[in-house]
Amino acid sequence: MLVLGVTPSFADSKTVHLTSLGWPPYSGKELPNNGPSIEVAKAAFKAMGYELVVDFYPWSRAVALAKDTGSKYAGYFPEYYSDDVAKEFHYSGAMGNGPLGFAQQSAKPISWATLGDIEKLNVGVVQDYVNTTEFDARVADGRIKAKAVTSDSTNLVKLANGRLDLAVVDRNVMDYLKKTDARLKSVADKIEFNSKLLEDKKLYICFKKNTEGKKLQEIFDQGLTKIDAAAIMKNGLGQ
Repeated sequence: MLVLGVTPSFADSKTVHLTSLGWPPYSGKELPNNGPSIEVAKAAFKAMGYELVVDFYPWSRAVALAKDTGSKYAGYFPEYYSDDVAKEFHYSGAMGNGPLGFAQQSAKPISWATLGDIEKLNVGVVQDYVNTTEFDARVADGRIKAKAVTSDSTNLVKLANGRLDLAVVDRNVMDYLKKTDARLKSVADKIEFNSKLLEDKKLYICFKKNTEGKKLQEIFDQGLTKIDAAAIMKNGLGQ
């Protein structure tokens, strides 16, 4: 879509461009209305008189394009909160939440009380995903031996095949992939969600850390107060 106008300012235009990723059931080109996270974002901007256009990319590319000062994108989503990310982007208000924890082998459930208990295990993560502050710190300093891949589905297949002890994943994402991913359908009974959550994570939009990004963040946050984001998210997740 062409954005017409005499100024390049994102906030002065009534069309906002953001990047996202295929992260079903929250977001994805193939999902109804592109998923509930996209629905919430579009509804909040619409409530303020703005049109949101979302383009989907692999996660690392989505973040890089949103960060690129020369791109048309004002930001990316959905994202978890991270102090490091907050140094480079303006965070919106929370637009939803998701239960982050571990998938495990059904035949070999893991009992853990602290993250120190899993330091000797093979743990799968997705490249460039934010997890929790403590978990990511332990991965960064080598205490947790995390193995990174490019998607949740790849991690879950590795887990089902016994190549991982645990995989970090959102429970709703895992449940969706077990039902829809062709590689997982035949081994879905081999994996389950660990009963202990890492964290119930809030979801946000990250806007460029400049004046225009700040304006759009404020516009979006005001729009959030005019809609029932929780109801949209709940309906979109089939809950």
